[in-house]
Amino acid sequence: MRSLFVPAMAFASLLLAGCASAPNAPTLTLQTSKDPEAYVQCVVPKFEKSGMTSTVTTNSRHARVVVSSKIAADNILEVYKAQNGGKVFLYERKPLASTFKPSRFEQVAQDCL
Repeated sequence: MRSLFVPAMAFASLLLAGCASAPNAPTLTLQTSKDPEAYVQCVVPKFEKSGMTSTVTTNSRHARVVVSSKIAADNILEVYKAQNGGKVFLYERKPLASTFKPSRFEQVAQDCL
């Protein structure tokens, strides 16, 4: 009985470690000449045109766009007001096969700079 318990616990801890080690650093950081509100007004229609549903939250210095994903964690785009425009942070979980070319999420973010 004990010989089955130890490998099962090791496997379970590896699975949980994968969940706990989610990256907190942005996958991409961009600079834009637009303020957060204008940038969000550009990206949201493009996300919707691409079939991505998004939820937007804003305040006076910051905007956050959460794009739902069916296969991974939600993708997040954050825009902070900067001295000469805005600073854009992308948090994206890409499947391994798509790491060689920009995703549609990343393309939309760059198109609106």
